[in-house]
Amino acid sequence: MKLHRVALVLAGLLLIAGLAAADAPTILHEGHPYVDLARLATDIKATADAKPGAVNAELRAGGRVVRFTRNWAQILVDGTPVVLDAPVRVKDGRWLVPKSFVSRVLTPAAVPPPAASLEEMRVRSYPSFTRVVLETSAAVSHRIDGTDGSTMRVRVASLAGGARSEDVNDGFVDSVKLGRIGNDSLLLVNFTGGPGELRASALSDPPRLVLDFMKPAEAAPRETPQVAGPLRTVVLDAGHGGHDPGATGPGGLLEKELVLDVTRRVARLIEARLDIKVLLTRDADHFVPLKDRTSFANRERADLFVSIHANAHNRSAHEGVETYFLSSEATDITARQAAAFENSVVQLEKPAPGRGNGRHDVLKAILWDLMQSAFLTESSRLAEIVQDAMTRSLRIPNRGVKQAGFYVLGGAAMPAVLIEIGFVTNPREERRLRDPKYRDDIARAILSGIAEYKRNWDQRMRAAAERSR
Repeated sequence: MKLHRVALVLAGLLLIAGLAAADAPTILHEGHPYVDLARLATDIKATADAKPGAVNAELRAGGRVVRFTRNWAQILVDGTPVVLDAPVRVKDGRWLVPKSFVSRVLTPAAVPPPAASLEEMRVRSYPSFTRVVLETSAAVSHRIDGTDGSTMRVRVASLAGGARSEDVNDGFVDSVKLGRIGNDSLLLVNFTGGPGELRASALSDPPRLVLDFMKPAEAAPRETPQVAGPLRTVVLDAGHGGHDPGATGPGGLLEKELVLDVTRRVARLIEARLDIKVLLTRDADHFVPLKDRTSFANRERADLFVSIHANAHNRSAHEGVETYFLSSEATDITARQAAAFENSVVQLEKPAPGRGNGRHDVLKAILWDLMQSAFLTESSRLAEIVQDAMTRSLRIPNRGVKQAGFYVLGGAAMPAVLIEIGFVTNPREERRLRDPKYRDDIARAILSGIAEYKRNWDQRMRAAAERSR
């Protein structure tokens, strides 16, 4: 079976190195054990190309190449996809890979994972790509088996389940069919014209293989948006407001009042310490529809959009900070729940005459152009920097950088993130969030993250300008 041969290829990495990497120092991050990629490469006498600001990193050992992508659980070993049990992260300038990489990929005892079963197949069409999501009982890997005219064949290793078929007819993809081929499953994607490029990612909780088939005109990845100068304008968005209170703490703290106060503090700090113009989507207790928030940022040609919220959960023990960027496939169940709560605001919006249901119109109007734009990578980078600044400064549990379908981020024509500054539903956190000094600490932490991102951005823009001369 091909998967057994893959396991042997993976096992060869450690055999070639001739070293035991199982004792690599463990770094606990977001509740998962990780190892430092550069340290691991030194231990096994391999070569690592892992720049802190890069999107991809590589490990080379004995002629083999392992390619990592920040925030993805899927890696490539000599071009063969392998899904790990947690995403690769970059923290404090270090590339961190799940410790399971050592046992699953570097040890000779690596064995193929047990067969997974298909829970659901869903297909969604977007302006620049068609997405196929395979939700499975366990993580799976894939590879392209080839193309034949207008059909692309994608093999999903050790995936069991009944046949699935769906007519898409979105002008790009005609149909999608999933069937068995030996011990694997084979996905047949039939295109109206020529097939586009496949971009894949693996998500967890529940395990999902996300396959994005890019339209030919959009298939080539775009570089970081080029601007004439440094970052000049940031839009700060205080969540909720007016007749939408947001979350309410056990002691009566209202999210809308908390985040407005924090947002104002952030604005004052940025204006005083950074050469950036600050605009607010609201500066008082009034209601702003979700779609109007990013529309305002687009009209003002903002360079960044930062939405500030406070978290809520039915279990009062939940605590910590987390930062989101936009994706139609949530990182996990808790990310999906957080987005669902924030998105419920659309039920409070009044549809314009003749427009029908507000929720449907918001979905139709603003989702999901950001997904195929150049801003996805920048939004992820901004989220990481802000999240690190928050957890370092506040000494609060790090719930990590996540992705989910927040309507308020949809349609933003610039890097856009949503920060959950704490849980108002946690009595202990609610007390801290009431404290003006702690609110100042939060504001300074957000300032620190934006300042670091600005320095990083300006350096890259200067380097790009010098290369173009």
